[in-house]
Amino acid sequence: MDFTKIITAARGDDPVDLLLVNTKIVNVFSGRVIDGSIAIKDGTIIGFGDYDAARTVDLKGRYVAPGFIDSHVHIESSMTCVAEFARAVAPCGTTTVVADPHEIANVLGAAGIDYMLRSAEGQPMDCLFALPSCVPATDMETAGARLNAGDLAPFFAHPRIVALAEMMNYPGVIFTDADVMAKLALARSHHRTMDGHAPGLSGRELFAYTAAGIASDHECTSAGEALEKLELGMHIMVREGTCARNLEALFPVIDEHTWRRMMWCTDDRHPHDLLAEGHVDAVIRKAVAMGLDPLTAIRMGTINPADYFGIKDAGAIAPGRKANLVIFSDLADIRAEQVFYMGRPVAENGRILPGIERPAPVSVPPSMRLDPRDLDFSIPAKGGRMRVIRAVADQVVTRCEIMDVTEKDGFAVSDTAGDVIKMCVVDRYSGQAQTGKGFVTGLGLKRGAIASSVAHDSHNIIVAGVSDAEMQTAVSAVVDMGGGLAAVGGGRVLADLPLPVAGLMSDQPVEAVRRQMDGMIAAARDLGAGLADPFMTLGFLALPVIPDLKLTDKGLVDVTRFEIVPLFV
Repeated sequence: MDFTKIITAARGDDPVDLLLVNTKIVNVFSGRVIDGSIAIKDGTIIGFGDYDAARTVDLKGRYVAPGFIDSHVHIESSMTCVAEFARAVAPCGTTTVVADPHEIANVLGAAGIDYMLRSAEGQPMDCLFALPSCVPATDMETAGARLNAGDLAPFFAHPRIVALAEMMNYPGVIFTDADVMAKLALARSHHRTMDGHAPGLSGRELFAYTAAGIASDHECTSAGEALEKLELGMHIMVREGTCARNLEALFPVIDEHTWRRMMWCTDDRHPHDLLAEGHVDAVIRKAVAMGLDPLTAIRMGTINPADYFGIKDAGAIAPGRKANLVIFSDLADIRAEQVFYMGRPVAENGRILPGIERPAPVSVPPSMRLDPRDLDFSIPAKGGRMRVIRAVADQVVTRCEIMDVTEKDGFAVSDTAGDVIKMCVVDRYSGQAQTGKGFVTGLGLKRGAIASSVAHDSHNIIVAGVSDAEMQTAVSAVVDMGGGLAAVGGGRVLADLPLPVAGLMSDQPVEAVRRQMDGMIAAARDLGAGLADPFMTLGFLALPVIPDLKLTDKGLVDVTRFEIVPLFV
């Protein structure tokens, strides 16, 4: 930014590029709506009132608010690359996100972070990042990388890095693990905010966690939990994603005393919800519909996250801030009619404008290092009873069931009548194809198999199926695509969704991904799956930090005991 030009224009000595007149300006500092004009020079707001302008646009009395900010999001969960994610959320009024590239970092390590940073250049919004703090999440699975403090250090100098991302390893904080302490010290030394992730943490353990300087949490699921953390000085990110929606539970906490330390985030929002509901704008609309003052709802999605992360050039309509603006007509039902980024219109009526250039794609290294022909999914029956993962509809938690073994020719096999289906997780990184084997109930498959390379958090290949042959066909399809989702029935692939970017993201528009995902769900349902989104459920059955029983490539994990346990009991 050339401050001499900005200051000269602000004085009125040089004409501005754009003057927006007849506007209702949402002032997030005073909480007032002010009639006036907004003057813009070189993508920056320089003042208000009458200025000589190269171009004047009459907004005809519509509201203008700062562009919305998502305080915590995993872009990978949209199943689209950065460019397509930006084109999906910018029309919703989002002009800044603080993204945690935790998923791709688990696959590609530092190369994954570098890919996201390079992909953020030239987009019609600001993609900022928080450095992933927990790669891998545990040692009970094989990840594609391990990032220690030394690996993260070079990234802190990058202007897009604004924080250390969610510190999921709260035991490591509480018991002063050396690697965790080194990461926190690194963030402090670079004056970066440290985000938290501490579901259910309370009392002295929470005191220890906050004493380390961790400043926020997005995992609160009750008003009491949020209030306890607020009273210790933490900021609360109110999450409304696809898998977890906490606004209703936390709404009673938002009042005239607390709102200034609360903000909106989406965390994980899938293509269907992005297109059907929206992004941060959807959270704001829901809060307003529940009775929150619209100006407070806007401020929680603009100035609050900007101040929290130290983003000095966004989050408000004020001189010296970027002209990132959302234009709308109704405070009671805030829907972006026009979106400006850096003083330039980028979206209108829910669509990205045709003239917005698309940056050249950034290459990403391959991540599939296995030969599916070498896989063996057979499970010798070593007992009459076994641990079975119970999938819970619309939840990431599971239950542990003890069930009878169905045996055939000395091997434990699927029992479709009892809804007990074989499930395996295959290491895709080391070249050894280590395979964890188990069973799941609750998926409902009656035939065929489904497989995915989206398997939190390490994103190995997860597959569930009625027969070993069809499970192998499904895994082969995923490997051949370089990652993705596959449904197999009758010995052939019925549907697939390629995710060539680290096995997590597509390079296609979000609308295309949604259509493909619809096909995947339809195919899974044809195979008997009764869940709303069988692939979403499947993807969380390998997450060994969420109770109760999960499966990784190293075996069954009893999350409550935090240890590998045998299949047979």
